[in-house]
Amino acid sequence: MPAKKSKLKVFSLGGHGEVGKNMTVLEYGDDIIVIDCGVAFPQDEMLGIDLVIPDFTYLQENQAKIRGMFLTHAHEDHIGSVPYFLREIKTRLFGTKLTLGLVGNKLREHGLLNQTEMTPVLQGDTVTAGCFKIEFIRVNHSIADAVAFSITTPVGVVIISGDFKVDFTPIQGETIDLARFGELGKKGVKLFLCESTNVLNKGYTLSERTVGDMFQRVFEESPTQRLIVAMFSSHIDRIQQVLNSAVQHRRKVLFMGRSMVNAVKTAMELGYLTAPTGLVIEVSEIKNYTHNQLVIITTGSQGEPMAALSRMAFSDHRQISISQSDKVVISASPIPGNEKLVSRVINDLMKQGAEVIYEGLMEVHVSGHAKQEELKIMHALIQPEYFMPIHGEFRHLTHHKDLAISMGMKKENIFVAGIGEVLEISTKEAKMNGTVPSGQLLVDGLGIGDVGNVVLRDRKHLSEDGLIIAAAGITMNDGYMQVTSGPDIISRGFVFVRESDELMDGSRAVVAETLYEMEQKNTTDRQYIRNRVREDLREYIWQTTKRNPMIFPILVEA
Repeated sequence: MPAKKSKLKVFSLGGHGEVGKNMTVLEYGDDIIVIDCGVAFPQDEMLGIDLVIPDFTYLQENQAKIRGMFLTHAHEDHIGSVPYFLREIKTRLFGTKLTLGLVGNKLREHGLLNQTEMTPVLQGDTVTAGCFKIEFIRVNHSIADAVAFSITTPVGVVIISGDFKVDFTPIQGETIDLARFGELGKKGVKLFLCESTNVLNKGYTLSERTVGDMFQRVFEESPTQRLIVAMFSSHIDRIQQVLNSAVQHRRKVLFMGRSMVNAVKTAMELGYLTAPTGLVIEVSEIKNYTHNQLVIITTGSQGEPMAALSRMAFSDHRQISISQSDKVVISASPIPGNEKLVSRVINDLMKQGAEVIYEGLMEVHVSGHAKQEELKIMHALIQPEYFMPIHGEFRHLTHHKDLAISMGMKKENIFVAGIGEVLEISTKEAKMNGTVPSGQLLVDGLGIGDVGNVVLRDRKHLSEDGLIIAAAGITMNDGYMQVTSGPDIISRGFVFVRESDELMDGSRAVVAETLYEMEQKNTTDRQYIRNRVREDLREYIWQTTKRNPMIFPILVEA
């Protein structure tokens, strides 16, 4: 049992002051539980980066204390980092059936499925993990089987909302369990951690069912067009509504994108998606149907370069070519940072003659996150002693703080924290106290964390200014250097060599002069020689072109 004098520590390793890679940690004495483990999309300046994941250093150093990871739902910003976490830290996963089913797909791809213990939990059930008791509370979101957590700790009850909205007409399952939140509020809640994604928006979030009504309208207005619908692969309820409309309008459905195919397969196996026999076809069968007999449901709603929709837009897809008889529906809003990617895809689809419908033109997407009035409902029911806004940039967290103050909370009882900043809670008080290691790790292909600021700086430099390679053959004899071949100048992404003879000849002459000077001084320090070549050539290039390419000297010793 933990010492009586221990304090509850609550901190985030992601999702505070940023969008995505949500991860919250509760620690008391010798017990730690982890809530969610998500990814974020790379920012524009993160050239070549595939994913951004939390820094797990603190949890690696304290993995003997970890009693389990608890997952609120199966969106990427909450489960996407699970495989990377489990590579380093072995622990048990707890989640609802659909959540663990979709996590299982990821673990299978990473070769971790058979090494991981996963415990499915029903909404309403309670799990004990060390000194913590975690109750799974039903909420509505844009994916089925989403939950919030009520966590009983030695210092009181902590409620973590997860992602939620108040939807009185959900596609499947029951409505959010507001009664349970009210019961907990009456008994007393020490700390409330609530998502802030939609706190800037007034009113209430529309029901997911309204998207189904809009899809029905799209089908009715497109009797001669092929429909291509792009959305997140985890939007199972939305996929079901497209399937329902396809059945009604006698269209066949084709799923495109690996994550979409895997998610649909899992959801159907678990009973969260239903489709009559013969509705879903394979890509090899599309030649058997006219365009107005087809619906393609695909990944790529965020403009991801390798996703199926992007490859269609850029005429790089092997099986699907965009035509003037296509109507493309992008059923998602761009995640902050992805706006340019989405705009590029829309533009390229339109260049090929497709009609494109996206948010702003029709209600083809509704948020899964609570707006101001729904957040007020939760605050009114829970009435926490302390409050910490989570899941959002600092502008979201700060507005959520103001919302809580407007409902009567004391300013000093609200804590807006960045990632790694620790909130300590005892039975008598709560205060910020110290930090834990935190930050982000960049995933590039199979590499995790091996691309840092220096590499990103070099990639940015290369992307903006190009590269010049200055190569020469040398020998080192009896303490002096002699040039045996070259120098040769190679340009990539800087200038077109065939049209820049004068610049290339001048560059070659500068390098030759520098090497000759090194010969005359009997210089044998290769690093010094390379640095002199780099600096002299950089000065010549700048004076000649006012550009600053990356310069890479190569000395090949015979």
